[in-house]
Amino acid sequence: MAFELPDLPYGRGGLAPHISEETLNFHHGKHHQAYVTNLNGLIEGTDLAGKSLEEIVKISGADKSKAGIFNNAAQVWNHTFYWHSMKPGGGGAPHGKVAELIDRDLGGYDEFAKAFKAAGGTQFGSGWAWLILKDGKLAITKTPNAETPLTDEGATPLLTMDVWEHAYYLDYQNSRPNYMDAFLNHLVNWDFANQNLADAGV
Repeated sequence: MAFELPDLPYGRGGLAPHISEETLNFHHGKHHQAYVTNLNGLIEGTDLAGKSLEEIVKISGADKSKAGIFNNAAQVWNHTFYWHSMKPGGGGAPHGKVAELIDRDLGGYDEFAKAFKAAGGTQFGSGWAWLILKDGKLAITKTPNAETPLTDEGATPLLTMDVWEHAYYLDYQNSRPNYMDAFLNHLVNWDFANQNLADAGV
């Protein structure tokens, strides 16, 4: 069964004005679609065909000869996770369990925001900033290119912010900091983070 481009959890204009419909037309409709198309072509007729996306990411991530498969599979997964990490009318201080854990493990929301933006801002070139759960505690991490915490044994991704230029260039040009501010102040989906904690049994 071939993979298909997953629908956005909101309309293409749902994140405007912070992320424009034009950006989502390109980012979801072109970039994400290309990863899905490439992945299907790469796994067709192989022993990975029929496996789940998560299985493909983990198997190919552990085998350097499958780097092309990993790059496309991980980007399909990362992007799907990113769309859900945002919502219309999101942003601002967290609530629920994730708020408790941010206070406990990261020194409160202001310290979290500073560290999260530092992770995104210091990721040279393309990549991702993540809020994860590992060893029972929250942590902030960053990954280059298509790398993902899915391949980190014991890590549970809770939220991600895409810092590839195509995520923000049409709206913010070269100002990654302005994009990151908009992500945290107006877009981040704390309900999604809380659901991921609940799914992990926290």
